[in-house]
Parts: sequence; structure tokens; C-alpha cells
Amino acid sequence: MNSINGIEKKTGELEEELRLLEEYDIEELCSVIKEVGFSCTLCGRCCTNEFNGHVFLLDEDTERVRRIRPDAIVPAPFFELCDQNGNFYVSGYALKTKENGGCIFLKENRCTIYNERFSICRIYPYMLHREYGEDGKLAWRQISGLNDHGEYNTDIPDEDCMKAAEETIAYEKAFLEKEIEFYNDALRHFTESGLKPVRKVYDQKIREFQAGEPVTVFVHFSGKFEKNTLKKSDYISA
Repeated sequence: MNSINGIEKKTGELEEELRLLEEYDIEELCSVIKEVGFSCTLCGRCCTNEFNGHVFLLDEDTERVRRIRPDAIVPAPFFELCDQNGNFYVSGYALKTKENGGCIFLKENRCTIYNERFSICRIYPYMLHREYGEDGKLAWRQISGLNDHGEYNTDIPDEDCMKAAEETIAYEKAFLEKEIEFYNDALRHFTESGLKPVRKVYDQKIREFQAGEPVTVFVHFSGKFEKNTLKKSDYISA
């Protein structure tokens, strides 16, 4: 992102996404969940970064991790903005992983904090956001990792389908609201501080980060930016 206008544009896109989400028919998601009939086989693959990237945390999730294991969180790895001074900005925290790519809370393919698991873990593999498909068309995507794990065609009771759909929509709404708040607060911070996002600086600092150099990352949490200094190696649990 290369300008203040870029932040405003991104905010507008997210607001439109939220509007479309609020108009989405929950019965459609229920029917997809019912038709797919996903059943977990406890393979643990969804809890590895090879399969699913990072675990993004909503603010309530971050608060929970800080109670359980404060050293388990890091700034989410895909930094959204960088100012002209080389400081990154990101919309939230994520979980660290082990050297083998597994979640820090995964042991012998089982979640060690299952009853305290986080928002995105609770709704997985269901989701509801728009993506471009292989046909190049922008459409709603409802299931993650389809045909890559688990079993299908299980008979899921209607009330369970509705519960899963409600929880999924609630998560996606909370995620979009968090992203919108991040960009609004970033815009305010940049404007008041005389800062601007600079893509050239972003690319330079990312190269330094990938080479093992420390960087400064301001993480958006509870309406404020928390300053973190970290290296790429900090994303792996000791």
C-alpha cells in the first residue's frame, strides 16, 4: 500500500465486504454444511502451518493466550502497512509454531487446550468470505481444505448445521470489524503523526526481516497499537 488513499480504499473494500456478509442468507450456509457433511478424523493436519498458514487471533483470543501462555503469541506474519521510517503495522496477533510447523498447543496430533481453543479453531473448516475461484470469478467460499482432510457425507442434524453457520458468520463479522477498525486507527495515526505508507520501504524492510534482522511491528490490539521488536526466528517456539 503506497498512500493514505490506499488505506481509505482498503477500508471501503472491507466495509463493502461486511455489508455483503450481513446480507448473506444463513440458510444457504446451512445447506452447504449439510450437503458437505464434514466429519473430523483427528488427523491434526489443520493445526500445521504447512496446511493452514498461521492462526490469527481476535482480541478476545489474544487475551486468552496471555492468560494461558503469554510467550505463545507474535504479531500476525503478513504485515499490512509500513511507514517511511520502516515501522510495520499489523491488524492483530497470531500463534507461534513449533519447528515442525505444528501449532504451539498441538501435541501428538491433539489440541492440549481444546476447551480453550480460539475463535477460528472453533469454526474450522467452515468460513464465509469471498475469494476468486479457479474460474476467475469472485464468490463466497464456505469450506476450507475441502477434500484435503476429514471425511464427508456425514448426516449432520439441522440444529448443528444452524449452530455452525451462526458461529461462522459471527466469526467472519468479528474479523472484518477488527480489520476495519485497524485501518481506521492506522489512518488516524498516520495522519496525526505525519506518516505515510511507503511500498519501497516495506519491501526493503521485509528483505531485512527475511535475512534475520530485527524489525519494529506495531500490532493493533483493543483499539491501540502495541510496539513489538522481533526477528523472523521469534515465530518459532523455543
